[in-house]
Amino acid sequence: MIFGSGIIRGMFVTLKNFATSYFRKPDEGGLFTVEYPEKRIPLKERFRSFPFLVYDGTPENLRCTACDICARECPPKCIYVVRAADQDGRPLRRPAAFTIDYSVCMNCGMCEEVCPFDSIFMDHEFEIASQDRYRELVYTLTKLLKSNEYFNNIRPRDAQAVDKKRREAEEKKKLAAAQAAKPKLDEPPKPV
Repeated sequence: MIFGSGIIRGMFVTLKNFATSYFRKPDEGGLFTVEYPEKRIPLKERFRSFPFLVYDGTPENLRCTACDICARECPPKCIYVVRAADQDGRPLRRPAAFTIDYSVCMNCGMCEEVCPFDSIFMDHEFEIASQDRYRELVYTLTKLLKSNEYFNNIRPRDAQAVDKKRREAEEKKKLAAAQAAKPKLDEPPKPV
């Protein structure tokens, strides 16, 4: 065995891969350099960037109920939720304040996974660089809100599954309310 033959074979493999990469498409292992600002690689549907909140119809119909599960499960603790209250001090099922510090967020998607109300999802927007990270990278409720149509545009399969699940739950709730309102004819009257 010749000394250095492994190095020569390795260099031959590298040269062969380099030469054939000019003739393959990027998704087949060919050249993958993209001149970024002018050309962009299409993002996958499940691409994770930063979280946003979904609302149905108008921003007043926010899906978030301020349950605070996302804030408790967030590994870097960058989500802050304050529940709204009425005049008597009773809690309401909506957030008074919802803040995410994007300078701390690690894009893990845990908030999306644990949300029982399908209200927080990961966005495709990743170009959020700014000069002042303490003011401009702390997103409040108004900056986090995005419509269900936007969610359907960036993640159509996930959005359709969520919408179907929400419709089925709504139908079950209506059916249960209709059955509870209907008098039961099978039961004998209760004695007085």
